[in-house]
Amino acid sequence: MSEYTYTRAEKAERARLLLKGARGAYGDTSAVERRIDRIDQVAADRARREHAAHARLLDEARNAVATARVAERAAGRGERAAAREARRAAEKHLRAVERTGR
Repeated sequence: MSEYTYTRAEKAERARLLLKGARGAYGDTSAVERRIDRIDQVAADRARREHAAHARLLDEARNAVATARVAERAAGRGERAAAREARRAAEKHLRAVERTGR
């Protein structure tokens, strides 16, 4: 996952500030740099939170697959087909969560 997660507005504001800073390269650009740093801090915090949320969701999905496998093994004849479908659904959800992390 990325180190920063910018919103569309943050990307536009950051680009505008970089251009403004480049124009005033010979003057005092500390205010522009502080604003860019603040945008970067917010984006980095957002990226950390999204990464942590994805890790939790991935862990939950893996636990669901493990639980479904055990339930399938322990199921009786009449319940085995339903348990198999539950396991397949859990595995499908796990694959979807894994794809979102790339």
